[in-house]
Amino acid sequence: MKKLLQLVAVVLMKIINWKKLFFLLAIMTAAGMVLQTYTLPPKTMASFYTSLNGSTVHLSETLSLERSEQFHLVPTAPVVSSNSSFVQSVPVSEGRARVSPLPRSSSSRRRRRRDAKIDRSNEQKAVSPPPPPRTLPTRLQRYIWSLPPDEALVYAKREMQNVSTVTEDPQLYAPLFRNVSVFKRSYELMETILKVYIYPDGGRPIFHVPHLRGIYASEGWFMKLIEENRQFVSKDPKKAHLFYLPYSARQLEMALYVPNSHNMRPLSIFLRDYVYKIAAKYPFWNRTHGSDHFLVACHDWGPYTVNEHQELSRNTIKALCNADLSEGIFVAGKDVSLPETTIKNPRRPLRNVGGGRRVSQRPILAFFAGNMHGRVRPTLLKYWSDKDEDMRIYGPLPGRVSRKMTYIGHMKSSRFCICPMGYEVNSPRIVEAIYFECVPVIIADNFALPLNDVLDWTAFSVVVAEKDIPKLKEILLAIPLRRYLVMQTNVKMVQKHFLWNPKPIKYDLFHMVLHSIWSSRLNQIQVSES
Repeated sequence: MKKLLQLVAVVLMKIINWKKLFFLLAIMTAAGMVLQTYTLPPKTMASFYTSLNGSTVHLSETLSLERSEQFHLVPTAPVVSSNSSFVQSVPVSEGRARVSPLPRSSSSRRRRRRDAKIDRSNEQKAVSPPPPPRTLPTRLQRYIWSLPPDEALVYAKREMQNVSTVTEDPQLYAPLFRNVSVFKRSYELMETILKVYIYPDGGRPIFHVPHLRGIYASEGWFMKLIEENRQFVSKDPKKAHLFYLPYSARQLEMALYVPNSHNMRPLSIFLRDYVYKIAAKYPFWNRTHGSDHFLVACHDWGPYTVNEHQELSRNTIKALCNADLSEGIFVAGKDVSLPETTIKNPRRPLRNVGGGRRVSQRPILAFFAGNMHGRVRPTLLKYWSDKDEDMRIYGPLPGRVSRKMTYIGHMKSSRFCICPMGYEVNSPRIVEAIYFECVPVIIADNFALPLNDVLDWTAFSVVVAEKDIPKLKEILLAIPLRRYLVMQTNVKMVQKHFLWNPKPIKYDLFHMVLHSIWSSRLNQIQVSES
């Protein structure tokens, strides 16, 4: 057998040309490798890019041949969120490559629709701002946080005595403020120091149930946002600089007031007993006689619900929409004038904000429409209803008028929006006018204007005395066009300070109200010259 195999090998060596055979095999192998590169899908593509913060990010993506023909990758472009200064890089596609149409089945169409939904959801996730990066506290911050509350307030008071001038701040428009440098420094100290303790006591719905709809919604939105807040709220009352009485004047009225009784005393007695309860249970009220406690009430009856408790009425910081200086309840310099805002849809509190027209598209000089109650509105109608085409002054907006132009349409088409008081000095029309970029004209003697401790209302509004209603048109026409253009620009700029954002944003209405309460508490602190 062995000899036979040797004989076969000798014969093959003589017959076959082995050089040609090896050359043929090499050509076939090379051809097979080239064919494989054109027929098989590409392998995982890997790329790198450097993010804006300097870190290297690895992108890996497996692309099918069909998707690689439809799309091509381009460098990343920055996307800026309107709610954050953080800049994020996301991939941007410049366009689609043209692909010859192919017949597709219904299943492929469903698959494309599903993929499109996934792509859109991924795009939304990519554009949404990330949470702010956590920063380590500085040595100064750690020192301030270690101070007892009273000493921290003294530190803040001393800091406010040496305020450096603010030359430029992109988030603050200086013409709107009485002193933008003082406000900015006080706001910074509030962010660093302030802690609020919310009393857990009190039964629902009067306590801890925010009323978020209607003209009294401001008190409810403040309650909602402060109880959800983690930055300013402390669970330990010993660390608190302020104490919040979490009641709703609107809920108090709905729960206890007897219709048509005209008797508000049961409401005052209820709130008085609540203060007695927390004063007996906790040491904090008696320590300062309530001067470091505050309440927020937007209902017209808010000031009258505190009359049965002397310390509650005189010492507590009251944030009130009904900020009437003539009644002796609201104290200028201590209490806070709370803006009255109308919220129609709590899920979309910013629905009707903005959209104001240019001055050239505002043919109406002044506009008002509303119910006839209080002492000012009947006088307004007496002198200006159906008297002048430039002065669109109505009671409830007539149907013949509203069919041509809505209430909001009138505000957007008017240069000045008249905001007369009703039963009380406050009016939600002031903030409505700001929302629609219409310069508000406020007619309410003895009214402490909202947030007037920091805002300069002469920059974006007109205040007319009640006795000057007969000269209203003359007063408005006396404002030069150049001055009006500045005022209307200021109305647009002040708008952000009057917004209830579902998630609070720096310098919005939640923070502005809280800052005014903080500032009032700081004004109580006495610091020696030494």
